[in-house]
Amino acid sequence: MSHKANVAAIQMVSTPFVDENLQAAEKLVSQAAAEGAALVALPEYFCILGNKETDKVAVRERIEPGRNAGPIQAWLSATAAHHKIWLVGGTIPVDCGSDRKILNTCLVYDPQGRLAARYDKIHLFGFRREHEDGREEQFDEARTIVHGTNAPVAFDTSFGRVGLSVCYDLRFPELYRALGTCDLLLVPSAFTATTGQAHWEPLLRARAIENLAYVLAPAQGGLHVNGRRTHGHSMLIDPWGAVRGELVEGPGVVSGVIDPGEIAAFRASLPALAHRTLR
Repeated sequence: MSHKANVAAIQMVSTPFVDENLQAAEKLVSQAAAEGAALVALPEYFCILGNKETDKVAVRERIEPGRNAGPIQAWLSATAAHHKIWLVGGTIPVDCGSDRKILNTCLVYDPQGRLAARYDKIHLFGFRREHEDGREEQFDEARTIVHGTNAPVAFDTSFGRVGLSVCYDLRFPELYRALGTCDLLLVPSAFTATTGQAHWEPLLRARAIENLAYVLAPAQGGLHVNGRRTHGHSMLIDPWGAVRGELVEGPGVVSGVIDPGEIAAFRASLPALAHRTLR
């Protein structure tokens, strides 16, 4: 039977330097673990947010069964084992057999430091807007990232079933339906300031409400070395859609309790999942 557990979202303002980011992440993960978190989730691109889009390709790692084939994977495994926590590695750049593109991959390590789940992001962000001041904002992840093909991905813990998604996935509710009944949905992200201000919180709350599940969303949040500004507002949202914790900007930790009894009560009082007619 599932039990209550503390969970934590790490907010970062990552730089183009992997070692620097791992050191920053270590401090924040240690803080979350010291505060009692059983699961700690890092944001998308926690290990590198480069000066140019191709920077992440240069530090890509291979995933090989039975070994941590790279410093980022080794750090994730060792950190999970050291703190005896579930550690969700935001996303890391993973080799896809190309010297120009990567997979944007979320790796989950169990409290023994073993790789427990892998999700390769399936939806790739594209956005273009010309602002009133003449500045053009443009993103096209498909230039350096290939679509993942292994969704949906969820894993089981002593405090419930956890479903994986990443950033732009948040706009595609069919992915969350495909995950099945989860108790906690993870959304490691690096939302832009523009789209985040308009859509971040409404989308997160919608995913929580429609799935009657907790949503934990660790984010990049602030002005980066490369000049990009990310939205931040890392959050924990409960199954009724209420924000239980939030960090607006800058590095830090958002934590709270996942309560299976509360989930059951919400689902009993509003059995929307049981009332579905289209599958």
